[in-house]
Amino acid sequence: MSSTGAPTATINLHIETTDIQTAPGVSLSTSQKTVVGSILDLFAGRPSLPKLALWRDDATFTDPITIATGRDKYAAQWYGLQSAFSQIERLHHSVTDAGNPILMDLKTRYVIKGINKEQTIQSVVAIHLDEQGKVRKVEDKWDGKLPDSSIANAFRHLNAVTVPKVIKVPKNEEEDAKKGN
Repeated sequence: MSSTGAPTATINLHIETTDIQTAPGVSLSTSQKTVVGSILDLFAGRPSLPKLALWRDDATFTDPITIATGRDKYAAQWYGLQSAFSQIERLHHSVTDAGNPILMDLKTRYVIKGINKEQTIQSVVAIHLDEQGKVRKVEDKWDGKLPDSSIANAFRHLNAVTVPKVIKVPKNEEEDAKKGN
C-alpha cells in the first residue's frame, strides 16, 4: 500500500489472479488490477488478511444471501467459502467497466461440501472504491439482480450475523498461513 492507502503491488498481497480479462475498450489502472485480482481470489475461495486489508473496516459485501457490513462480518463470508465448498472453479470473468463502481461479469462453478451438489452462478459484480482506492462495497448480483424485499433482507442480515459465529477468521498472518492462505 502506498502512503495514500491505494493498493500498489500484488507481490506482498499474494494475489493469484493476475491475468485480468477486460471487455474491448476497457482499461484498468495498476491499482484497479490489484483490487480486481484480489476480489477474484476471494470469489475463488482464496481469502487472506492482506487481500482483506484492501477493504475499509466499514465496507459491505452483499449478495442474494447476505448483507455483511463491517470487517468481522464480510471477512467471515469470504473465509466461509473454504468451509462450504469442496471445489470452486471460475469459468469466466470480464471487467466491463473501469469506472466506480468497477463492473465485472463473473461465472463460477461451486461444489457444496458433503453433498457434492454442483451450482453455477452467473453474476454481475460491482466493486465500489472510496477516495483512497480502498474497497467500500462489493455487490454480487446473481443473474444481475439482488433481492429487495423486507423478508429477504431480514434473512440476508441474519446470515451476516450468524456466519461469523461459525467461521473463524484468522487474527494474524500465522493463523492465516495455517489455513493455507
